[in-house]
Amino acid sequence: GLKKWVEVGNSGVFRPELLLPMGLPDNVTVIAWGLSLERPTMIKYGINNIRELVGHRVNLQMVYDSPLCRLDM
Repeated sequence: GLKKWVEVGNSGVFRPELLLPMGLPDNVTVIAWGLSLERPTMIKYGINNIRELVGHRVNLQMVYDSPLCRLDM
């Protein structure tokens, strides 16, 4: 629908300063990955700010009114 590529599966390496408060030594490397389903969901529902999809700014009425699973894509 956007006529451009959208990243869905992503990965990365945590920066050392994010790991230090967890008590991990500074020589530890941690990787992370996920499906990143937030992006296609934001596109589907016309949401421009991820904080409106997850977090304290979520419109709960949208959650109540939306079906659990949509297969009409």
